Amino acid sequence: MRPLSAEPPQTNTERHASGWATIMRVVPYLWPKVGGAWVKRRVVLALTALFAAKLIAVGTPFFYKAAVDTLSGDASADAAWTLGAGAIGLTVAYGVARLMNVGLQQLRDALFAPVGQRALRKVALRTFRHIHAMSMRYHISRKTGGLSRIIERGVKGVDFLLRFLIFSIFPLILELFLVGIILWAAFDFWYLVVVVVIIALYVAFTFKVTEWRVKLRREMNDQDTDANQKAVDSLLNYETVKYFGAEDREAARYDVAMAGYERAAVRTSYSLSVLNFGQSLLITTGLVIVMVMAAIGVQNGTLTVGDFVMVNAYMIQITMPLNFLGTVYREIRQSLVDMGEMFGLLDQAPDVSDAQDAAPLKITGGKVELRDVHFGYDADREILKGVSLTAEPGQTVAIVGPTGSGKSTIGRLLFRFYDVSQGALLIDGQNVRSVSQKSLHNAIGVVPQDTVLFNDTIGYNIAYGREDATQAEVIEAARAASIHDFIVSLPDGYDTTVGERGLKLSGGEKQRVGIARTLLKDPSILLLDEATSALDTATERDIQGALARAGQGRTVLIIAHRLSTVADADRIIVLDDGHIVEDGTHSGLLEAGGHYAGLWRRQQSDEAA
Repeated sequence: MRPLSAEPPQTNTERHASGWATIMRVVPYLWPKVGGAWVKRRVVLALTALFAAKLIAVGTPFFYKAAVDTLSGDASADAAWTLGAGAIGLTVAYGVARLMNVGLQQLRDALFAPVGQRALRKVALRTFRHIHAMSMRYHISRKTGGLSRIIERGVKGVDFLLRFLIFSIFPLILELFLVGIILWAAFDFWYLVVVVVIIALYVAFTFKVTEWRVKLRREMNDQDTDANQKAVDSLLNYETVKYFGAEDREAARYDVAMAGYERAAVRTSYSLSVLNFGQSLLITTGLVIVMVMAAIGVQNGTLTVGDFVMVNAYMIQITMPLNFLGTVYREIRQSLVDMGEMFGLLDQAPDVSDAQDAAPLKITGGKVELRDVHFGYDADREILKGVSLTAEPGQTVAIVGPTGSGKSTIGRLLFRFYDVSQGALLIDGQNVRSVSQKSLHNAIGVVPQDTVLFNDTIGYNIAYGREDATQAEVIEAARAASIHDFIVSLPDGYDTTVGERGLKLSGGEKQRVGIARTLLKDPSILLLDEATSALDTATERDIQGALARAGQGRTVLIIAHRLSTVADADRIIVLDDGHIVEDGTHSGLLEAGGHYAGLWRRQQSDEAA
């Protein structure tokens, strides 16, 4: 199975960023505008080593020529630069030059390695932070596998671009320039003409075919991510697949997607064959023409055998990097595509962001107000239609109503996963849109319907509530959530791993861990979002005690479907179709005989049945 990932449809802006624009966004990682003196030093030293290696590389064939001429008896006075060295000495000098060339290239790579790895880390960290800064609307419309794939490809693209753009394309251009000058100076202008024409045709052909291959490669990537998304969905829903005996159905879905990938991959392979043969045809043609010209010169006595050998050496010397150019250019183009996706993601602004003058939220009591709040996840479908309510400091306010009435939406707006379309949501008189999200999140503790845990230890998951918590504070929070005794009964105690998403724990145990985590956070406002609706009645009763202790001294908002869990609330708000239809205490609403009383009677009869 290929790596599991996926990618949703993307806009042209996100996927097709300009190549030069992408390259320019990498430059600051090589040459920081502020600080990073060690980075600049290493880049300069690496480029110096690169230049020295190329000078030695283009001079090496002269030792080869001189050795051949000495052995063939064609050595002449104009070979005085050899300082009278014999064939053996020249051969040794040839070997030393080749060794120095390799040594300088390795020195170049060693000097640049920390620079490249630093750039990788900074790009990956920036992307990771940006994804966490994106709003809820973005995350529910994207697929996790797709995001991880974009980061993976983009970071690898940065790595490849840094190494090969600087140490392959630039050196190749430099070497071709130097070799061209030497062929012109040592032999004839027509040698340079042939080399320039062949290189121009080679580069044009390579770029043209590679552009075609990039389109095929992009299609192959799309098929790859589609197949991987189906695999991700299937594996994440493993239990559901088993419940419905749908293994064959899932395998068929995956195979259809992989068939698309197979077709795209085959076309990509065919295009590679076309590229490789065309490149070989052009290079071989150029090599033969130049060698024939040199052979004619040897026959005419204007060139020596050593000159013939030297011409061949130079042609082979430029042929090897030119062959590599095809691969490098392909990969650079693909890297630019992958990096374009990643930088396109970085260019997307979050729907919810801090105002420029956002100040920290100042909690003076924990009063929560909704003033004529309108909101809809889609512009054409409003969920909340002018909701106004107030939860006084230290008060427990329950929000109930049928499914789709907008209960949980209020909780998401309070935490500012979304911004209201109209109206205002305030905490202690401060509009949540005017305060920093970090301070807002620090002030609110949430116990959701399904507590999701990290695949780590119980102790880690509880301590996640506060970064600087001590072990004693973690244990105290666990005691308050009535889970300490259970934890210490486990063989590994607080070091027990909970598994992926906490699946090694029961629903009640996960909820208690979530309550302990929230208690450790010690928020001023507590939001219980259907915190016990997924639990059985007996477990729910056990959890209620822990939730009651969690709410002591705090403003508590309870979003609930099961009315028995909110009977003791100070106030109960009844929502229906985005409107508040009732507001009162449990006993008062029952006496009124309205919506709440009807819901209560139906739930009581359902439980009795």
